[in-house]
Amino acid sequence: MSEENKPTTPFLGTYFDPDLIFRLSNVSKVLGWVILVVYGLDFLVSLTVMILQIARGFWVSMGFTDYVSYILMTLERPFRGMVYFVLLLGISEVLKVFVEIEGNTRRAARKQVK
Repeated sequence: MSEENKPTTPFLGTYFDPDLIFRLSNVSKVLGWVILVVYGLDFLVSLTVMILQIARGFWVSMGFTDYVSYILMTLERPFRGMVYFVLLLGISEVLKVFVEIEGNTRRAARKQVK
């Protein structure tokens, strides 16, 4: 059988549906972008709140460690969002790699049998 002619029935030795894996990969990619946007908006809101608190004088009676901890908590949020974003996009690509590895293994096995 040539590689251009694909079988009409799926190979029963496959433990997964490649179409489902590709859809899951796309969902992971979209979810990664959604999480990045949500964390970006969260950072902008918290930065705006911090600036407004400084402008209104709420930071007058705070100590140095209070300033540092509040700034660090504000700056930490986007980094967490970026980590989630990178992980979800990485998961998306790894799923595609696994499908490709499985397909290449099957093609190599068919060539050796012939």
